[in-house]
Amino acid sequence: MLATLSQKIKAKAQELGFPLVGITTPDPPPHIPSYLDWLDAGRHASMGYLADERARTRRADPRLILPECQSILILAAPYADPRLASVKLPSPDGRRAENERTGIISSYAWSDDYHLILPEKLKVLVTFIEEEIGAPVPNRWYTDTGPILERDLAQRAGLGWIGKNTCIINPQRGSYFFLAEILLGIPLDIDAPFTTDHCGTCTRCIDACPTQAILPNRTLDANLCISYLTIENKGDIPEDLRSKLGDLVFGCDICQSVCPWNRFTQQEEPVLLKTRQDVPSPNLIEELSLTPQEFNKKFKNSPLKRAKRRGYLRNVAVALGNAKDDSAVPALESALNDIEPLVREHAEWALNEIKSKGEICQS
Repeated sequence: MLATLSQKIKAKAQELGFPLVGITTPDPPPHIPSYLDWLDAGRHASMGYLADERARTRRADPRLILPECQSILILAAPYADPRLASVKLPSPDGRRAENERTGIISSYAWSDDYHLILPEKLKVLVTFIEEEIGAPVPNRWYTDTGPILERDLAQRAGLGWIGKNTCIINPQRGSYFFLAEILLGIPLDIDAPFTTDHCGTCTRCIDACPTQAILPNRTLDANLCISYLTIENKGDIPEDLRSKLGDLVFGCDICQSVCPWNRFTQQEEPVLLKTRQDVPSPNLIEELSLTPQEFNKKFKNSPLKRAKRRGYLRNVAVALGNAKDDSAVPALESALNDIEPLVREHAEWALNEIKSKGEICQS
């Protein structure tokens, strides 16, 4: 009966748009010691919510989240594969040709916010399970919102291995997908863990990272990670890192785009997370003039709201400074009067970068 119910649940999940589905136990994740060492080393940067005592203890034992938990359903929802899109990818060092004024947004953010889409599907799946059981089932569901080590659980549920770039990689589908989890108070047929490592001697992701954020032990230093710097970081981008951002204005796909498992696996258009045509390749000069109202309207329901207007325009200013394009000067000078000090400071830096280019040429 367990095997039959488990197969029905997996089939329903795939019907809902989760092509990868696995089931694991609520036992403590194996990489908790590494996670605690990572926190103690300050690799989580300013993301204090990862380090509080409640988060630490719950990540160490899923049963502290749901005491009745007997199994955990792990699901993967693909998002846009940049190879299939009509937008340009960054070069391996994160830069484009000089004077190009469009920016790059990480492909995970090309659709509406997954926090708005995936939970509704998880609720539908829980309802399906309860209908199959004929009774309420204790449950908790998350998609990047709960205190659990979801990549550990995904590997243990057979979805893939944790790559050197820290992403879960599936040999058929690469790594362009989100993870979601449902903790269930019923037993299910447990899947075998994914035990092989297919990274081998490859270090393309480590070598390609512009800021050397990827560490040798399959963790990364958020203090250096471009995704952190352009999204979760709410303050200044350190000056010594700004030039390394190139034209990346929200997140970063470099360590995934160079991965052979993403370059050669077969992908298709995501069922749940469809690309919004107004997002992937923004005109940086135009973006810099977005008012708060225009920003909120343009990015309604978008993951870009996470950075807020001040963080996004900070990133845009840095990208324009890296482009060293004289045509951006009027927009940057206007940004010196922006309502946000964060935008003004980075616009001033960008202007100085463009000015320095002229001084070098004259010399």
